[in-house]
Amino acid sequence: MVSHGGLLMLLATLTAALFAASLAVGYAPLDLGAATGDAFRGEETVQALVFVELRLPRAILGLLVGFTLGLAGAVMQGFLRNPLAEPGVVGVSGGAAFGAVLVFYSGLAALSPLILPAGGILAALLVGALLFAVAGRGMSTTTLILAGVAINSLAGALISLTLNLAPNPYAAMEIMFWLMGSLADRSFSHVWVALGPMVVGWVMLLSTARALDALSLGEATARTLGFDLRRVRAMVVGGVALSVGAATAVAGVIGFVGLIVPHLVRPLVGHRPGRLLIASGLSGASLTLAADVAVRLIPTRPELQLGVVTAIIGAPFLFSLVWRYRRVER
Repeated sequence: MVSHGGLLMLLATLTAALFAASLAVGYAPLDLGAATGDAFRGEETVQALVFVELRLPRAILGLLVGFTLGLAGAVMQGFLRNPLAEPGVVGVSGGAAFGAVLVFYSGLAALSPLILPAGGILAALLVGALLFAVAGRGMSTTTLILAGVAINSLAGALISLTLNLAPNPYAAMEIMFWLMGSLADRSFSHVWVALGPMVVGWVMLLSTARALDALSLGEATARTLGFDLRRVRAMVVGGVALSVGAATAVAGVIGFVGLIVPHLVRPLVGHRPGRLLIASGLSGASLTLAADVAVRLIPTRPELQLGVVTAIIGAPFLFSLVWRYRRVER
């Protein structure tokens, strides 16, 4: 078996290769070396503008969003001790999506490109606060899941209501396309507005690694080992709200990444939840970058939405996972 350090190195190398592929692949040929050189010299050539304004922010966001979804998925599965858990289970993705949709509907999105992601991040933080208000300070894992289901249902209903009340079909179509998830037409403004909340969320989620190892032995054992589970829950919910909320706010809803990658990597880390976190984050970044390269290689116009591609990949995986657990239960 590959050592943990060796596995992280392999995953980092794969992620770097796919990041380079994301920079190189597009609808028009681009001399990546010349474009990079022009950009570093500050020359405003067409190649440099395409590289800096289109390719680079898209690749960076693919890296950030994928790492966030993979990390959050590993934490949620370890914390809830449920192999089918993923970042949307606590309602954060739905809440962030509704916040962004509300900004769309109100017309505020036209004032600045930063208002849309800011609305999604704010809504995600409000969802985190609402979870604690609904479930209480001593909430159990089951209560947390039920509160998340309720918030997801409410967010879905409010999004449907917004679409129903959209002033014209073009506004509704724009909202629907955004909800499908995509990294196209993103700029460095989106990178900067999402980076801060994501990094803070990552730190909070990574700080739970030892607690997740203890929780794999049961909540009673974790308490005996000295872990404050209320604090762990706060770190998990807050970290998911910040990081996944920011990812959803800038890229829309990209499903299944947080569900798939922990299962693919878990056997390689000895099924230890704490060691899975960074490996799952890197795997999530690789999967998201690979899927985003694929949407540009598939000859369809308009471009397939990234969320559609990850759903096509993820749905069969979910069916196989359910079938596997069905056979185990027999």
